[in-house]
Amino acid sequence: MSSSPVVIGTRGSRLALRQSEITLAGLQTAHPDVLFQVREIQTSGDKSDRSLSEIGGRGVFVIELERALLERDIDIAVHSLKDLPSAETEGLTLAAFLPRDDPRDVLISRSGAILGSLPPDASIGTGSPRRAAQLCAIRPDIRIEDIRGNIDTRLRKVEEGQYDAIVLAAAGLARLGWLDRASEIFDVDTMLPAVGQGAIAVQVRTDDERVTGLVRSADDAATRAAVTAERAFERRLGGGCEAPIAAYAVIDGLGLRLRALVGNEDGSIIRGDAGGLLNEPDNLGIDLAERLIDQGVAPFLAHNGDEGVTK
Repeated sequence: MSSSPVVIGTRGSRLALRQSEITLAGLQTAHPDVLFQVREIQTSGDKSDRSLSEIGGRGVFVIELERALLERDIDIAVHSLKDLPSAETEGLTLAAFLPRDDPRDVLISRSGAILGSLPPDASIGTGSPRRAAQLCAIRPDIRIEDIRGNIDTRLRKVEEGQYDAIVLAAAGLARLGWLDRASEIFDVDTMLPAVGQGAIAVQVRTDDERVTGLVRSADDAATRAAVTAERAFERRLGGGCEAPIAAYAVIDGLGLRLRALVGNEDGSIIRGDAGGLLNEPDNLGIDLAERLIDQGVAPFLAHNGDEGVTK
C-alpha cells in the first residue's frame, strides 16, 4: 500500500460528499492497493446567500477546489460537471467522467401538482436562466423567482411555502435517494438539460502522471464523448456566460447526436440539432454552435450579460 494517501477534495454539501463517495468507491475498486483520503473544502458558492449571477456564475463552486489542486493540498477534485465552466483551467485536466446518471430535470411542487396543473401566477424557484427560459416558454403565466442554497435548503423552502414549486436535477435527487419527492420528471423534449448535467467530473493536475493514470481507469468513454460535444458547443458561445444555454448529446448508432438551444428571459428560444462522428465531439459542438449563431442567437447572449459571439 502506498505510504502517502491520494487526497480527494470535495465541497462539503450533502450531494458533493455523496458524489465523492461514488468516486472513491470506483477508485478503490480499481486500485485496492492505493490509499485514498477525502478532504472537504468550502467554496465561495457555498458561503454566499446571493444569486449565482451576482457572485460570478458557476465557477464560484470550483475556484477553491482548483486552487487546492494547483497548490498540491489535494490530488483530485470531484465536481458536478455542470458546475464547471466549459474552458479548462491551465495546469489542470479532467481525467475522468464517471458514467452519466439521469440528465433530466424534475419539478417538485408543494401540492404535488405537475407543471401543467399549477395555477396561474404560481411561483417556481430556480437560479438557472436555462430552466427559467424553458419554463416561461411552456407556462408564460407563471412567476420565476430566484432561489439559492443546496438541495436540502431548496426542498425546505418549497415545503415551507416560500415557492409553489422548484426545479432540480434528477441526478442529484437520485444520488441522495430523494427522487420519489419529484412531482414530475421532465423529458428532454420538454426541458433540455444543462451542459454536463448528470455527470461527475474528476479533475487532476496535468503534470501528475501517477494520479492521472489512477483516475483514467474510472473514465467512461460514452460520457466523455457526449459531454465533450456539449462543452464545445457552450465554449464556442462564450464559455461561462449566464445566458440560457442547454445542450445534450447521446450516442446514435456509430455516431453522436447533439441537441442544443439558446434562450432569452422572455421565453423565446432558438434550437438546433446535429449529428457527427463519435471520435470528433469537439467539431460537432462547434459546428452546431456556429449554426445557431447564423440563426441569430448573439443578441440573446448579449442581452443576458455576455459580450456576445463573433463569427
